[in-house]
Amino acid sequence: MTTHCSTSTPEIEDVQGSADTRQIAINRVGIKDIRHPVRVKDRSEGEQHTIANFNMYVFLPHNFKGTHMSRFVAILNHHEREISISSFEGMLVEMVELLESDAGHIEMTFPFFVNKTAPVSGVQSLMDYDVTLIGEVENGKPSIFTKVVVPVTSLCPCSKSISDRGAHNQRSHVTVTVSTSDFMWIEEIIELVESEASSELYSLLKRPDEKFITERAYDNPKFVEDVVRDVAGRLNADSRIASYIVEAENFESIHNHSAYARIEKP
Repeated sequence: MTTHCSTSTPEIEDVQGSADTRQIAINRVGIKDIRHPVRVKDRSEGEQHTIANFNMYVFLPHNFKGTHMSRFVAILNHHEREISISSFEGMLVEMVELLESDAGHIEMTFPFFVNKTAPVSGVQSLMDYDVTLIGEVENGKPSIFTKVVVPVTSLCPCSKSISDRGAHNQRSHVTVTVSTSDFMWIEEIIELVESEASSELYSLLKRPDEKFITERAYDNPKFVEDVVRDVAGRLNADSRIASYIVEAENFESIHNHSAYARIEKP
């Protein structure tokens, strides 16, 4: 007599998908700080390969106990190295569909490199900028924002006016977050901001370059208020810009605090 053993796998309970009775929805639930390789369009080189940090969230209705965290990771790995700015919106929509949610949010933060040429010596060096793609989708309608942090030099007009010798200056961060109606290079946002600072920054400079940049900043003093207004004026003049937030933070060299300003166009 032959005995047949059952090879069927018992069904595993889906705890996350079970009901919840507390009647409290969760606005965002998901994963934070997962790294994944991405490709980003580069105006001069075609594209550059970099590593991005992802935050991925969905809305969880009050009647569900939890979301399926593994599905977020599955979405990233499904795309492998094919994630790009152009495919970002599709990934956002895919996420809310796979997780059966009405709303979702993705942040993709990565270093972006620009090869810059020093103003006098002509030496070249790579300058890095922090860039974040922010995607939100609600009821099937996606919105995409690009956030760029641009380090610059700012020189104080008041210090220049009241001092017999020199003026205090400092490194500053100008952060621009935009939504656009048409394609816009990341480099265009960077160049727009740098042109409105007291001076732009470089990774590598020779002595003649340092002299040139120091004098350029001295001839172009700006308060933190000047910087955000001048950048906002440039954004207002660009028909591709649908909305924006401009922030400037000066890491003051003669104070133990920062100066800060912000302008929003909803």
